[in-house]
Amino acid sequence: MSLLGEEDQSPAMAFDNDLLISYAHLDDEALLEGQPGWVTELHRILEIRVGQLLGHKPRIWRDPKLQGNDYFADTILAERLPNVAALLTVLSPRYVQSEWCVREVERFVQESEKKGGLRIADKARVFKVVKTPVPLARHPQSLQPLLGYEFYVTDPQTGRARELSQAFGPDAERQFLTRLDDLAYDICQLLQMLAPEGEAAAASAEPRATVYLADTSADLKEERESLRRDLLRNGYRVLPDGPLPLVAAELAAYVQEQLASSALAVHLVGRGYGVVPDGDSRSVVAIQHDLATQRQGLPRLIWLPPGLAIDDERQRAFVEHLRTAPGVHAAAELLEVPLEDLKSRVHLELERKESKAEPAVAAGKSGPLRIYVICDQQDLEASRTLEGSLFDHGFEAVLPVFDEDEAQARLEHEESLRTCDAAIVFHGAASELWLRRKLREIQKSGGQTSDGLGRERPLLLQGIYLAPPLDAAKERFRTLEAMVLREPAGGFSDAVVEPFLAEVRRRQGAGA
Repeated sequence: MSLLGEEDQSPAMAFDNDLLISYAHLDDEALLEGQPGWVTELHRILEIRVGQLLGHKPRIWRDPKLQGNDYFADTILAERLPNVAALLTVLSPRYVQSEWCVREVERFVQESEKKGGLRIADKARVFKVVKTPVPLARHPQSLQPLLGYEFYVTDPQTGRARELSQAFGPDAERQFLTRLDDLAYDICQLLQMLAPEGEAAAASAEPRATVYLADTSADLKEERESLRRDLLRNGYRVLPDGPLPLVAAELAAYVQEQLASSALAVHLVGRGYGVVPDGDSRSVVAIQHDLATQRQGLPRLIWLPPGLAIDDERQRAFVEHLRTAPGVHAAAELLEVPLEDLKSRVHLELERKESKAEPAVAAGKSGPLRIYVICDQQDLEASRTLEGSLFDHGFEAVLPVFDEDEAQARLEHEESLRTCDAAIVFHGAASELWLRRKLREIQKSGGQTSDGLGRERPLLLQGIYLAPPLDAAKERFRTLEAMVLREPAGGFSDAVVEPFLAEVRRRQGAGA
């Protein structure tokens, strides 16, 4: 009896096997004497892992008895394929050369349309395992739109691909098992959707949100897959859901379409420049970033691995642009933190979008108003006089938290921005660049709009407190976005902050 069972099941969804492995038999020849072939090992471990995830043994079938590279049993076409829930193809140079392997794919696609369709919700019933890299144009046509599972790594120095196998050492074996686990998880999800009790759920299943996880350079493929896997397993949809076109005009149209349905864009930027498509001088990494910046209102996170060392001059210039260009930081957040901290930040951003309906601080709330005093760590002590003055005037003053755990400190900062009634940026020893960055963070938090960080209403007021050391730049500083408070030459005075506090009270009363 198959996973899908036979009782209470319509004929259109009845399957004898859960998965059929389609492969060229040359690819199952063992590299080392006495060891199992690559496909045999894939089959063995996949059966165990899918069974562990399902709770019972799946029906995974392949024909190990066929001899000869192009020999094909008609019974597979006539009997097996019409009655299998999903097809797993093991792509290699030999596979795409085999007329029979290609016929197997085409026949499954035809038969699948008779039994539930080729896609169930957002899941395809064909799994493309790429054992050895083959140009996309040579993939069977039905497989070209699929992203696939790459069971090889590319040496960044030589450009040569090496298959993931225990024959190549413990690290290659570890990566093989990691990617097989991803594959097993996705197969399990599909089979559960195809089960009778899963049909209704599959038809109505909606992802929590859609994330555009930009394609990246080869050196960050593993990190991207780790984040992608994490998002998928938490119920999010991840785009792009197909290979990126390598012609500039087609690439732009494809990326724009995928960004349009995304709630968040995440860009992983590494040391490699990445592929440059025909018709453009920029890499696909840079193009995706530039297209995302054009979508107003789309939150973006840009991640650089800590300690990033870059040899490519083009990539060095691109990363410098990301770090310093004001336009980049106006609508995106640049993170140089460990990968696990990036994952936390991505989930926080998505969870905030899901909880936008939560009530924030109301205009007529009871209790003291909260003013967030934003300062750099080197100005923390200097800002305490201002903190004390706010407290003496009946306000709850909040200072930033500085902790060795940068990710946690960042979360505390954003929580204060979300819940405070007003904010004052204390600008002392920190640079003007730091000041501008903090003003942009206030804007993105909802300081000027009702959007961002889950705020229900804008800040009542924001101010900039200009403290020593005073210089020409501070003397010239002007802005229409905040009330500017200048510390007198003789030191702090309550008279400087009183107009700000009076205006906060007036606005709070007007909105009550």
